[in-house]
Amino acid sequence: MKKKALITGITGQDGSYLAEFLLEKGYQVFGMIRRSSYEKLDRIAHIEKEIELIQGDLLDQNSLHNAIALVQPDEVYNLAAMSFVPTSWNQPVLTGEFTALGVTRLLEAIRQLKPDTKFYQASSSEMFGKTRESPQNENTPFYPRSPYGVAKVYAHFITVNYRESYNLFACSGILFNHESPRRGLEFVSRKITYGAVCIKLGLAEELRLGNLKARRDWGYAGDYVKAMWLMLQQEKPDDYVIATGKSHSVEEFVELAFSYLNLDWREYVKIDPKLFRPAEVDHLVGDASKARKILGWEPSVKFPELVKMMVDADLEFLKKQIQAGNTPSLRF
Repeated sequence: MKKKALITGITGQDGSYLAEFLLEKGYQVFGMIRRSSYEKLDRIAHIEKEIELIQGDLLDQNSLHNAIALVQPDEVYNLAAMSFVPTSWNQPVLTGEFTALGVTRLLEAIRQLKPDTKFYQASSSEMFGKTRESPQNENTPFYPRSPYGVAKVYAHFITVNYRESYNLFACSGILFNHESPRRGLEFVSRKITYGAVCIKLGLAEELRLGNLKARRDWGYAGDYVKAMWLMLQQEKPDDYVIATGKSHSVEEFVELAFSYLNLDWREYVKIDPKLFRPAEVDHLVGDASKARKILGWEPSVKFPELVKMMVDADLEFLKKQIQAGNTPSLRF
């Protein structure tokens, strides 16, 4: 009998890669999506016939109860959140409702209706924020620097609390930055590759960015969803840092992306003070030695390969758009 997995946030970058991975593992995959006037399903269009989409919302307890009762999942992967850090400053209360309290609602539905479900919570390196030590591991104190980071800390600890109080199999994956060609255009990694390609093709003249000195530990999303699954295959639930262990500045990302296109980034990139965060997170780099030892997990895509993968994908996409007579979006 096939295992059943329920993925919240299935239409996002991680959700789409995880759905693919679980289908390959022989799972019956359910995806929870919000009812809206415009449903963005492009990331899962190629597998839409192989998965079952159900309506639900982290803001609505009843819909979560209905989803758990209907699916009776063996595993739940909570990837849904208000996930863009700058937006969390503009909508801090809504970010808390989705990213923090939404996790409590989902855990409560699991506790009441199917307590043997294995639960994965998408925690974030943004919880470390103003880092107390480097590299960061599972025991590093949190010091979040945005409403998003604060909400993720709540979600992380409520998951720990339900594990310890109700004996739920509940894990948190503290994932550092992970990117792919499916990353949204609002995220700096994709903004860089897409913007560089637009300049190369004569569609734009400049790229406006914020803090180029910020350093992040960047990996490939396709590698990171495997770690999520591995966590739920262990005998005991626990929390794990997932990272490459190497950090690179935004400037390095820019330099690589533009160099692949034979462009000098200094001629096109403009620093825009409006794009700086109110409270900056300067340097994040993770220590994933626990995941390597216990889960046997290793990242397979290195930083230069990741940047090139994203540039190549955007180049192919934009060329097709132009050939089809479509005007590519220049909204970042």
